[in-house]
Amino acid sequence: MQSIAGDKTSTTCQRTERRYDLDWIRIFGMLIIFFYHCGRSFNLEDWHVKNNTLSPGISIILSVLEIWMMPLFFMISAMSSYYSLTRRSPKQYVLERFKRLIIPFIFGTFVIIVPVQVYIERASHGHFEGSLIDFYPHYFDGLYALGGNFAWMGLHLWYLEFLFIFSILTLPLFVVGIKKKSSGPFTNAVSFFRKPGAIFLMAIPLVLMEIFVGQYRDSIGLQAFGGWSLLTYLVFFIAGYFVSLNAGFKDTIEKHRTSAIFLAFGITVVLTMNYLYDIGSIDKYEDVLTAAASWSWLMAIFGFGSRHLSFDHPILKYANEAVLPFYILHQTIIVIFGFWIMDCELGVASKYLLLILSSFVTIMLVYEFLIRRIKLMRFLFGMK
Repeated sequence: MQSIAGDKTSTTCQRTERRYDLDWIRIFGMLIIFFYHCGRSFNLEDWHVKNNTLSPGISIILSVLEIWMMPLFFMISAMSSYYSLTRRSPKQYVLERFKRLIIPFIFGTFVIIVPVQVYIERASHGHFEGSLIDFYPHYFDGLYALGGNFAWMGLHLWYLEFLFIFSILTLPLFVVGIKKKSSGPFTNAVSFFRKPGAIFLMAIPLVLMEIFVGQYRDSIGLQAFGGWSLLTYLVFFIAGYFVSLNAGFKDTIEKHRTSAIFLAFGITVVLTMNYLYDIGSIDKYEDVLTAAASWSWLMAIFGFGSRHLSFDHPILKYANEAVLPFYILHQTIIVIFGFWIMDCELGVASKYLLLILSSFVTIMLVYEFLIRRIKLMRFLFGMK
């Protein structure tokens, strides 16, 4: 089991059964992120490069994906942390996280991955004229989002940066969790949340956090990273670790998969209607509903994944190894092709399909021939 940048195994010191379902969910989630970022050229919100034709329908689809897309990866990342800590000392765990997260983050932010995106954004928005070589010295002028160019958060690589921070901040808690997982208080908590319907009560910390950060949307509640605040992502991360500590949660989540999908769909319909028609009476409950919808979608995804994706396949190992380099590359490639086609005289559907195909093929070719087979590039992209 892996997160985007997780371990290559879900086995522990006791050789527990591999969670192939989480491997498949991880790959599925990466493809969703890819389709999401392809859509960013066409939705109504500003982005690094915008097409000359925008689509309100794509905006709705992307807003729905934001409900569960990045929370899914923080939960899988936490599950990866659990398996990693059962096989490594805390020191080894931190070193492994540094190699897989910070090395690619530094390389991508300073060298080529992120600077290309900032250059195309400045060029496509009419803020810079000249080549990428001309722009590169100016990349370090000021901080991105504060009037400058240097993307200190790595743009889409923000996930790697904050996943590392979360991994360090939660390390003492996670170590204690492994040691105490057979203790009375923990087993009592597990027994409670495994009761029918109780798994949905685990959304309460998310709801409370969203209520809290919702009062500070210009600071700690800023939703600039995938549609959620960083503090809420931290709650998702801890929740993912908690459900990893007892194998019985897998069966519990699987048993609730149908109710979870209906609940998730129902709440999402309400949120979408509010997005379309601005129903004032719903606005004050939007944060609560979004947190509840997100947890329900996650329980549905993990539940159906557990039921139908618990199998190995020859492509699984290759795809698992490719996910992290794919993630690092994908947005830059999408922005490049999005820039080239933004003024083409084609319909939105045709351009979206063209962007998907051209970007996916290019990413896989770069991965296969320039990253996977070269030892230095494997290191820079967080691979073993």
